[in-house]
Amino acid sequence: MHNMYLYLLIMAGVSYLVRVLPMTLIRRPIKNRFIRSFLYYVPYVTLAVMTFPAIVEATQSPLSGLTALAVGMAAAWLGADLFKTAVLCCASVLAVEFFLF
Repeated sequence: MHNMYLYLLIMAGVSYLVRVLPMTLIRRPIKNRFIRSFLYYVPYVTLAVMTFPAIVEATQSPLSGLTALAVGMAAAWLGADLFKTAVLCCASVLAVEFFLF
């Protein structure tokens, strides 16, 4: 039980440092194009990394999740709004799980 508090303290310290160090060390605007583009895409990559496994594992089979992912990407690429994309993804999961399983 004593180790748990130590681990919790270390995690809190690391989380605090990750948030505070950039504010204290970087006081001027970032001029490097590579670093600016890297920081621009970090939220999108983080969201994708958290969302992709959930899409595949949320259904009864990974095949229906991958089908919904492909249909959603195609619908978004073709300009469908969020509601139409969600309906198409749900319909694809229903169709795959109804007809194949």
